Amino acid sequence: MHRSRPTVAFAARTVTFSVVFGFGVVGIATAPAAAAAPCPSVDRTVKDVIAAKPWPQQRWDLSALPRGIDGSGVVVAVLDSGVDREHPQLRGQVLAGRDMLPGGGTDGRQDCVGHGTGVASVIAAKPVAGVEFRGIAPGVQILPIRVSEQLGGQENSTSARQADVKDMATAVRYAVDKGADVINLSLSYGDTAPNKLNEFRDAIRDAIAHDVVVIAAVGNAKQKGNPTPYPASWDNVFGVGAIDEAGQRLQASQTGPYVDLVAPGDQVTVARPGHGHGKESGTSFAAPMVAATAALVRQAYPALTESQVRQRLQATADPAPGGRRSDDYGVGILNPVRAVTDVLDGTARVTPAVLAPRAADPAAEAAADRAAQQRSQARWLAGVGVILAGLVLALAVALPNGIRRRWRAAGS
Repeated sequence: MHRSRPTVAFAARTVTFSVVFGFGVVGIATAPAAAAAPCPSVDRTVKDVIAAKPWPQQRWDLSALPRGIDGSGVVVAVLDSGVDREHPQLRGQVLAGRDMLPGGGTDGRQDCVGHGTGVASVIAAKPVAGVEFRGIAPGVQILPIRVSEQLGGQENSTSARQADVKDMATAVRYAVDKGADVINLSLSYGDTAPNKLNEFRDAIRDAIAHDVVVIAAVGNAKQKGNPTPYPASWDNVFGVGAIDEAGQRLQASQTGPYVDLVAPGDQVTVARPGHGHGKESGTSFAAPMVAATAALVRQAYPALTESQVRQRLQATADPAPGGRRSDDYGVGILNPVRAVTDVLDGTARVTPAVLAPRAADPAAEAAADRAAQQRSQARWLAGVGVILAGLVLALAVALPNGIRRRWRAAGS
């Protein structure tokens, strides 16, 4: 679904950047930094492979999605730490992107810390034999844009590279220009004056104006003052909180009117750079579940605008604790299957453009034909039986009367 879009230039700013990686919300200065060397080669030794089915996939039966609905043809931009294209479940899924880090010289397909690879895998990991974990939209193409190597929990650290506000805006505009249909932002600016984020905000507004669905994590600082998160709190950005397996909001998941809905974000199975899997927690890993679902909706209903996609995500959410909209849970809990298959009332009703029937099974069809023929024969025999029974009854009544009245058969 590539769309040709303009690239817009702008000026640089210096602010404090807070990144939502895992449970940590980190503030670091983003003044222009000296060029940093590329990260060392990723350790590609075999890591643990998690074969068990992850709990979010147990919650949703993704096999109930219509055949062919897997995000194919949809581009999701992941603004993160990069994405490792060599992971077996991501090979062939990752486009050449861009590196916005100071001194960065990659095409975005290198991940030194693993966060972006994990996020991308939640969206687009392909099914492989012996592993139950898969992305929600394994047909999606990932557009990786490196903007941070900062992991949560390393408070006040300046050792990791970060993109500044100018480069964040450039990253968003680059994603739009390269045809992204959905942008995932598992990051947040916290404790930052909004007027210092004007360039980034304007780039987000432009992306939305160009019909791009923008998904953002609401952050993991509930217990650290619950600061207003940007971009999740900006108009028309879809803010995502996190729940655990019991359906309860994670304690760290921030709350406020900017929470549009929640998704699984506790002990989420993700791909690790190189090979294998791990588990992560936080709104960073809830957001890509929503981004993947938005991709499914964009494939199934290509005529929907980004606003209608957001409305559909909310209209098909499962009830959250309390049963009504709240600052903790938004309108409810994400349901990818309902987001695609539910028929909505009113103006939102649409007919999926790509809802291919499930593959025909010749043996099953032959059995169905035989069963239908047998049912037809049974109905015919039943009808004949009713007629014969009626004749017998009529004769049983008429013959005695005929004998009494001396009736004779014709020709007798």
